[in-house]
Amino acid sequence: MIGASKAMDTDLTGKLLIALPGIGDARFSRSVILLCAHSPEFAMGIVLNKPMEGLRLPQLLEQLDVPMEIEVPDTYVLDGGPVSSDRGFVLHTDDVIADGTTLEIDGEFCMTATRDMLQMIGSVAAPRRSVLALGYSGWGAGQLELELAANAWLVSDPDDDLVFGDSHSQKWRHALGLLGVDSGRLQIDGGSA
Repeated sequence: MIGASKAMDTDLTGKLLIALPGIGDARFSRSVILLCAHSPEFAMGIVLNKPMEGLRLPQLLEQLDVPMEIEVPDTYVLDGGPVSSDRGFVLHTDDVIADGTTLEIDGEFCMTATRDMLQMIGSVAAPRRSVLALGYSGWGAGQLELELAANAWLVSDPDDDLVFGDSHSQKWRHALGLLGVDSGRLQIDGGSA
């Protein structure tokens, strides 16, 4: 885990944000977010554990008239966050890069927000693993750092199951477990001495 004071001077791109119980924003309750970009000016990430009920990837590709040459995994589309909720963001493995449009998050994960990537997902050129989210989570200058200082988030490294897995209801506990934190022992408010 990265402490709040250290996090303020650190680029957290490629890290997970794990919401703590007292986060104070119901939209992010028990959220696990992959930070796709982080700088002094802004931060943006995709919520990994909030599937959109009734919206699955093949259905969405069909609605968007994206040709499917292969059988596309029947996975949920994720609610990536409250910003630009009408726009798609594909998190994918680094084996497929769209020149000029793919954001390389770290050595393993990438994000592409173009129709080209949707077409690749439906083709034999599909990435090994991918997940589509509508919308993203965003923070202005210093906002994420203030939330970290207020202990709204824990910071961890991601793994493939947290980014691409479909056990959405278990991802929050799994992410806490990577840090050795038992979710049943977390409190909303600290005690007093």
